[in-house]
Amino acid sequence: MNTLQLKRVFKATALALCLSASLPAFTAQPKDEVIAVVDNSVILRSDLEQSIAELKHQLEAQKKTVPPEQYLQQQALEQLIIRQAQLEQVKRYNIKPDEKSLNEAVLKVAKDSGSPSLEAFQQKLDKIAPNTYASLRSQIAEDLAIKRLRQQIVTSRIQISDADVKNFLNSPQGQAAIGNQAHVLHVRISGNEAAAQKVAKEVKAELANSNDVAAIGKKFSTGTIKVEGADMGFRSLSDIPAELAARVSPLQDGQTTELIPVRDGIHILKLVERKGGDQKAIVPQYQTRHILIQPSEVVSPENAKQMIDSLYSRLQKGEDFAVLASTYSNDPGSARDGGSLGWVTPGMMVPEFDDKMKNTPKGQISEPFQSQFGWHILQVTDTRQQDMTKEYQERMARQLLGERQFDAELDSWLREIRNNAFVDIKDASLDRKKNKP
Repeated sequence: MNTLQLKRVFKATALALCLSASLPAFTAQPKDEVIAVVDNSVILRSDLEQSIAELKHQLEAQKKTVPPEQYLQQQALEQLIIRQAQLEQVKRYNIKPDEKSLNEAVLKVAKDSGSPSLEAFQQKLDKIAPNTYASLRSQIAEDLAIKRLRQQIVTSRIQISDADVKNFLNSPQGQAAIGNQAHVLHVRISGNEAAAQKVAKEVKAELANSNDVAAIGKKFSTGTIKVEGADMGFRSLSDIPAELAARVSPLQDGQTTELIPVRDGIHILKLVERKGGDQKAIVPQYQTRHILIQPSEVVSPENAKQMIDSLYSRLQKGEDFAVLASTYSNDPGSARDGGSLGWVTPGMMVPEFDDKMKNTPKGQISEPFQSQFGWHILQVTDTRQQDMTKEYQERMARQLLGERQFDAELDSWLREIRNNAFVDIKDASLDRKKNKP
């Protein structure tokens, strides 16, 4: 088993799958020792033993061969080091999961293990060993923080240009992804190589003016040259062999490809017509303005709440929303325009803002509500249904391209933080650099 395979199966969420095997590892060990130092943190022998148990359980559940013990120990320790290096970054950027997300994640583990509620889950775990639930909850919180860290850091490293998006949408994969189909004619010329080349040029010229591939086949076939034509009808480019689909993608309606010599003859494709997917992205949009009050070093959370309540009261009494937003809002971009955010599509804002926006009738002012950015008041001044098909396709292309790059960029970033971390492995037998075969 290679390192990548081990990395894929070594996940902290394996706890949900092997609770019965590894729960005792959460308890304090009567005899423990530091086996590695990572920056300002330590890895204990008990941490390593727990990780090895989880990893073995995963491999056995997947019916994969468990590698030799020393190799398994070294790989498990390496993953703990990388995890700890990420947790150091989590502390650096002060990333913490919110209680709602954490409770949902723990509840999922609870239900996977047969517990209907967090309370029942806590009783079940703590009955096995004191503080087991707290330890598991803490580890899941770390998992969520690491996930958010990865999304923030790795996503910021991925660069996708407008040209990348355009090229992808014009590719067979992009055309298939957005549901585009092409009506394609396919002609194959086979026989004596030199003669086939001459006939293929004549067939290409004929195709420029005719779509009757059956007639073209009869016209140009001879005793030594065979011309076969087929009308493929409308089909997704993903249903056409990749090397041929790549030739069709850049064509305009009515154009033919250049001659495509392959082992079984010379191929020519003609794009008769292209049509887009039937599905349109018609979405609601909300013309929205807001006032934001953020806690800061000089504004306590309590004072921020008092300020937003005071502004809400003034709005209720008829004061001008734009004037108050320009004067008091901590969102400088919108404050300059009376709090206007323009036309907002659901999904552009944080969930709390989206929910309040969608549930505030046009012309009315929302009650104060809180998001990760602070306290808001919003007003929806107008609504509309907008065709966002083009924007949706471009956003989808960016997402797909980003997903393609994410794993490679993640591996690169993990190597960087591993190389930049201070690591002191106390047990020489666990140091891969000192124990290379």
